[in-house]
Amino acid sequence: MNRPEVSNTRQGNGRVSSELAAQLSDLARELQQDDDVHAVLSGIVQAALDLIPGTAYASISLVTGRKKVDSEVASGDLARQVDALQSSTGQGPCLDAAYRDRVVRVPDLSREDRWPEFSRGAVKLGARSMLSFQLFVEGDRLGALNLYGADPNAFDDESEQIGLLVAAHAAVAFADSQKINQLGEALLSRQLIGQAEGILMERYKLTAEQAFLLLTRASSRSNIKLRDIAEHLASSGELIAPRFSAAES
Repeated sequence: MNRPEVSNTRQGNGRVSSELAAQLSDLARELQQDDDVHAVLSGIVQAALDLIPGTAYASISLVTGRKKVDSEVASGDLARQVDALQSSTGQGPCLDAAYRDRVVRVPDLSREDRWPEFSRGAVKLGARSMLSFQLFVEGDRLGALNLYGADPNAFDDESEQIGLLVAAHAAVAFADSQKINQLGEALLSRQLIGQAEGILMERYKLTAEQAFLLLTRASSRSNIKLRDIAEHLASSGELIAPRFSAAES
C-alpha cells in the first residue's frame, strides 16, 4: 500500500481534509478486501507511516495477560525492540493504551516519569516520543497501534486525531478479517471431520451419527482435539494417534 506523502491533511476549521478522507476511505476498502490477518496488520502499519504526522516507526502489538507484548507487525527493528522492552519491563504506553486509556501520548521519553525503566531504555534505542492507540480487545488479548518519533514532541493534536481515524478503520478491518479467517478454519475443520466420518462409515458400516459419536469418544478419551483426530484419521487411516493407541487397545 504505497500512498503519497500527505500534506495539508486538516483544514483550518479542524475538519479532516477531503484528501485525507479519501485516503482513509481507500484504506478501509483495501483492508476489508483482504482476508489475510497479517496482510491487514501490515497495511495498517504502512498507513500509519504514510498518514500520521511525526511517525518514524510504527508497530501493532498484541498484549497477553496484561504483561506480555509481542510485535505482530513492525516497520523496523527499533519498533520491535521498543515493544520487547515494554514486555521485559512490564510498563509503557502500549500497555496503558491497551488496558486503561484509549490513547497515550508521550511528548518526550527522556523526561517521562510514568515508566522510568522503560523510558530510559527506549531513549537508548532511539525512540524519543511515542503515541499509542487501543486497537482491539479480545478476552485477555488486546492490541495497540504504536507510533514512534525520532525527535521529542514529534506528535501533536493533528497526529492524535488522524491516528484515531486510522485506528478506527483498522479495528473494523481487523475484526472483519479475523471473522473471515475463523470461518475458513471452521470450514476446514468441518471438511476434515466429514472425511473422517466417511472413512468410518465405509470401514465399519456406520451411520453418520454413529461415526461422529465414535470420533468424539476418541477425542475425549485421548484428550486430543476432534479436528486433530479427524485430520489424523483422514491422512493415516488410523483413528487414534500412535502415542495413544496402546492405551485404547
